[in-house]
Amino acid sequence: MQHFSSGLWTPLLAYAISVIGSLIGLSCMARARSETGRRSKVTWTVFGAFAIGGVAIWLMHFIAMLGFDVSSGVVKYSAPLTALSALIAVVMVGIGLSMVTLVRFTKVRLVSAGVVSGLGVAGMHYMGMSAIRFQGELSYDPLLVGASFAIAIVAATAAFWFTLVVKTTPARVGAGLIMGVAVTGMHFTGMAAVSVDVNPAIVPPVGTDVFNLVFPVFVLGGLVVAVLLWTLFTSENDMIAEPKGTVG
Repeated sequence: MQHFSSGLWTPLLAYAISVIGSLIGLSCMARARSETGRRSKVTWTVFGAFAIGGVAIWLMHFIAMLGFDVSSGVVKYSAPLTALSALIAVVMVGIGLSMVTLVRFTKVRLVSAGVVSGLGVAGMHYMGMSAIRFQGELSYDPLLVGASFAIAIVAATAAFWFTLVVKTTPARVGAGLIMGVAVTGMHFTGMAAVSVDVNPAIVPPVGTDVFNLVFPVFVLGGLVVAVLLWTLFTSENDMIAEPKGTVG
């Protein structure tokens, strides 16, 4: 079993994608809190869920999985389970974000949001792992699995706290970097928990190659990022350019 069969570019690219998605998502989260209308709050929260859950978490995971390989056989993936893992990430992060964007901020809600989002990060990871098909079985070290959940929860909570409490741009960048550490740190801690038991007697797997999964989603993720950035920048410019009043 190898985790870096494609070289160091996979973990570095995975971290970069995670940070970008996190920065956009946390910016959407801050924007949702600044809006006064319920509809606008919900819209920006949904954008944040797609940016964090879909790009920062799900896309990061499968970019990192480009480096996963079992030397004695072919690795395939179940497309339906892969899609379900994306849904888990977006929905769980969306629920976590709504706890701090749609209601009054409290410490209890902040911690709850971090727990829910952290569980979404880890849950997406292990659902994604269950999609793997090869001639053998995966097993996990329970201690490292627990550690991966703890990392995801603590770091997600810290990232939310930075975004909510500290309003400066450097603080938001720091929150994005922390969120990137949360996602990638959880991923590779979870991967360290994996053991592979190869059994050549098992029928060769049927499924989708990881590159065929990642490439179209990578392109789609790029489009999502572009749309969200355009929406953020244009909406902020419109707010700045909006006249304060007229002179009679």
